[in-house]
Amino acid sequence: MSGEGRTYSSVEICAGAGGQAVGLHRAGFRHRALIEVDPHAVQTLEHNTRKHGWQDCAVLPWDLTSFEMDDLKEILGDERLGLLAGGVPCPPFSVAGKQLGEDDERDLFPVMLDMVEALEPRAVMIENVRGLLEPAHKFAPYRARIIARLELLGYRILGWDVLEARDYGVPQLRPRAILVAMREPDASYFLPPRASGEVVTVAEALEETMRVRFGDSLKGREYYDKWWKAATQKEGAVAPTLVGGSKKHGGADLGPTRAKRAWAALGVDGHGVADPHGQTKDRERDLYGERGPKLTVEQAAIIQGFPTDWEFQGRKTAAYRQVGNAFPPPVAQAVGEAIIRALRASDAGAGQPKEQADGLLETTAPRQLTLTG
Repeated sequence: MSGEGRTYSSVEICAGAGGQAVGLHRAGFRHRALIEVDPHAVQTLEHNTRKHGWQDCAVLPWDLTSFEMDDLKEILGDERLGLLAGGVPCPPFSVAGKQLGEDDERDLFPVMLDMVEALEPRAVMIENVRGLLEPAHKFAPYRARIIARLELLGYRILGWDVLEARDYGVPQLRPRAILVAMREPDASYFLPPRASGEVVTVAEALEETMRVRFGDSLKGREYYDKWWKAATQKEGAVAPTLVGGSKKHGGADLGPTRAKRAWAALGVDGHGVADPHGQTKDRERDLYGERGPKLTVEQAAIIQGFPTDWEFQGRKTAAYRQVGNAFPPPVAQAVGEAIIRALRASDAGAGQPKEQADGLLETTAPRQLTLTG
């Protein structure tokens, strides 16, 4: 039975503003449910799933600490789930936090594993910060228990590795810890996700939108040229990792001091995000400031790898936090395509690869470019 044209369903938890969902959709998955508790992100998901015509995709504003599994099963019906994916909350494992791990009440790995047991997807994909894997000794026992639980449920761990967003055409670093597990015989067909082989620089990514923002006036051209010179002075410069911050800490900006210095080297003011209204006062402050232009929410989304027609709901700070906390769509797409290739090959009864996957990293993944600053 041919696997060509087959559609594979997915459910995603902690969907945020849809970065992973966009990537998995492009990979070929048909979303049945996107679960997210933040009200602004829920609005973004509802707006865009309607706008882009994602059929049969339920946006569920659920708190994963108190939802009913039977309600989700009712949505799925008798359909075999292809993929359960999610970016479980990062703070328990982030080096910027207390690193309480499983002792942090925000840790949702247990919920994710319970969902794996209840829904029995063919594949599992879990995304988190690299702090979960580094330093190796701190969370090693917890990682071992997660792996053991998945293996007990019949899954083979195909890799739990740090993927760099820049290797997949995203103009920033953004290392993320990705776990992929699949059932047999599907797992035997899995090969690592394919890096893009191209590095997209900040200058390339923002060139068009910066031209539009500065316009054709003499002043605009002068300040655009100043930005372009800074953005291109170091060949192959990619951005530092965007951060979304939390509701507890101030307004939107592009990260800690080191990140702001790196953005300054790219001609961008990282001390805030531009207002979206385009008023004269805003232009003077946000576009012609001494530190250079501030990014708009839309430009920050481009740095994350979002398509330009994905629209974020809420006011500036709420919208930027959705962007800054997102999983870059191109990375999700690459991993999703690797999973779908395995599912299709398995369903088609193809010959199994001579070499089995040993992790998620291609040996030829580009590593030649580094952070500016």
